[in-house]
Amino acid sequence: MLRIRLRRVGAKKQPSYRIVVADSQAPAKGRFVEIVGFYNPRTDPPTVELKTDRIQHWLGVGAQPSDAVRRLLEKEGLLPPQPRGPAGEGTAPGAVGAES
Repeated sequence: MLRIRLRRVGAKKQPSYRIVVADSQAPAKGRFVEIVGFYNPRTDPPTVELKTDRIQHWLGVGAQPSDAVRRLLEKEGLLPPQPRGPAGEGTAPGAVGAES
């Protein structure tokens, strides 16, 4: 399965991230399929550059975004916001405290 995730680049204590499409089994610093964006949290406000057409393509063929990338895509309007429950409530199926 393909994942859209962050890949850390930059010098020590100066992180910036590439948003890449990679196999879910590949190591974090390992092989990736395509670079689809860039995220720099050190600027004010944080810089996000996305190739929206390529992200839509990869989402269309089944790539799943990581939690961090999902939040970035929601902020940019590429994904609808997911409802989040209060902290501590298990909202995933099978989670402790989840309603079945």
